[in-house]
Amino acid sequence: LVQVFGCNHIGRSGSWPFQADSMALKIFEIDPSLRGVEGQIWERVNGYRHWKGELEKNEGGLEAFAEGYKIFGFNRVEGGFVFREWLPNAKQVFLIGEFNNWENTTSLKPEGFGRWSVELPDKADGSPHIAHATQVKVRLEDNSGNWHERVPAWTKLAWQDHSTNLFNGVFWEPPADKKYSFKHGRPSKPENLKIYEAHVGMGSTEPKVATYVEFADNVLPRIKRMGYNA
Repeated sequence: LVQVFGCNHIGRSGSWPFQADSMALKIFEIDPSLRGVEGQIWERVNGYRHWKGELEKNEGGLEAFAEGYKIFGFNRVEGGFVFREWLPNAKQVFLIGEFNNWENTTSLKPEGFGRWSVELPDKADGSPHIAHATQVKVRLEDNSGNWHERVPAWTKLAWQDHSTNLFNGVFWEPPADKKYSFKHGRPSKPENLKIYEAHVGMGSTEPKVATYVEFADNVLPRIKRMGYNA
């Protein structure tokens, strides 16, 4: 129910017709006071069902869509990389960054269902088309003619420009000899989950964006002491 009723971006007022079918929601029996907003709740339910169906039809299901990092962002293919972004309201899209002087010279092509992509073949010496640690962004024109710049949604890393407080995505593909290698095995799966929602950047008493190292040193031990396991 949390998944259904918490999706504010799916069922907005007026977006979906009120279609309460034969499958009644148990929530109305548990809390009859919700009858006063039954129409709004069914809007969200119907919106959830619609998009669940769209994802099953176009993306192989919700679980496959949740693993979008295997498709979107920068992914290694034979002979180079493919960059892919989901931009359903875009008219034209460009990948911009330090590698092309932030100009509209690297255009993405539409693939259907909001997908846009561009192939980035390796250079003659076998190195990536875009150098490791290069800052990038997506520039797009929407169907209303407005232009926007955004950090790629599946970027592995983002760096902040402290002169503007804006972020840029980073193409992060270090050479094999510099890639991090995990030192410990994956923890065993717990019988029951006790989940702690954590915001790494807020994990500091100081007025700053905390780092992952600070979070690991100062916050994770407290989370563990409180009995959380996920």
